[in-house]
Amino acid sequence: MSNVMDNFNWLYGKPGCQGRIKVLPEHFVVKENLGFDFAGSGEHFMVKIRKTGENTKYVVNELAKACGVKSRDVSWAGLKDRHAVTEQWLSVHLPGKPDPDLTHFVAEHPGVEVLETARHDKKLRPGDLVGNWFQLRLTDLDMPQDVITRLEQVNLHGVPNYFGEQRFGHNGNNVVKARSWGNDEFRVRDKSKRSFYLSAARSWLFNMVLSSRIEQGKVHTLMAGDSLQQDGDERGQIVESVSAELQQQVDDGSMAITAPMMGDNALPTTADAEAFEMAVVEQEPLLLKLIRDNRMRHERRTLLLKPQQMEWQQDGNDLTVSFSLPAGCFATAVVRELMIERELEDGDHANFDQ
Repeated sequence: MSNVMDNFNWLYGKPGCQGRIKVLPEHFVVKENLGFDFAGSGEHFMVKIRKTGENTKYVVNELAKACGVKSRDVSWAGLKDRHAVTEQWLSVHLPGKPDPDLTHFVAEHPGVEVLETARHDKKLRPGDLVGNWFQLRLTDLDMPQDVITRLEQVNLHGVPNYFGEQRFGHNGNNVVKARSWGNDEFRVRDKSKRSFYLSAARSWLFNMVLSSRIEQGKVHTLMAGDSLQQDGDERGQIVESVSAELQQQVDDGSMAITAPMMGDNALPTTADAEAFEMAVVEQEPLLLKLIRDNRMRHERRTLLLKPQQMEWQQDGNDLTVSFSLPAGCFATAVVRELMIERELEDGDHANFDQ
């Protein structure tokens, strides 16, 4: 089975174990963590839902109908996958109106439960969350002990902070379209498509740089000119000269090496790191052209992702694994270091969201 992520290197080598993920929705549980409390009053009606087998946008449309508003009046912090059991908050703009009765909404949608409601003075916007907690059941593993060994490594050293395959579309189609757009083969006026293609282009270049650092054994090792990020502080620090002290800070996790989310402005990196990054991204001139033509602003993203609260339990040839990830990070980045997903009998490939 073709997998667009096979273009990128594994940190611990390609897994030898094959297995399945998300055979049933309850094998993939996601709980959103907003990281803030609601005001308790305001014109936004907050609804915490648990949904099974439904995607976020469908539930948003149905909730809007139940509340007597347009779909654009319902917002969310993050989209959650359909083929899973997910908990998340939605906000409904209801200025001057009482809390609606959602009894019929729940009765008409057996895949949706309302867990809590509240009031807040601000709407939810995409990205208004600190992260997600995941519980995954990996089933039919042919080498479960190999997965456990890898889990121990991941718990200690993390995984590559790759953007997952869903960012790139089916068979990488979003990247293909981005290259064509960059080559001026067509124009993209639809805002959502523009966002998909530009996001795919930047994410693909980031993954390329990260994969190259893994290949050359530089994912843990400082290079002169690297841009470092301190935990909780997005301002970068440039490595003017590699020192044992700085390397120790990287090793103990207090500082993190970053790679580029390309923009039209100059890289902040210098010396060896800048040369390294440019040599990689210039292999995709059409994606670079697209990003620059659209005046994207440069950002940085850490090379490594270390799951928190990581636990696992074996049940025969199955493993239940739980962990927390920051917003914008992908559970696929963890799973791909553990096992190779076996193709389902109907040929469908289970994809899941961040």
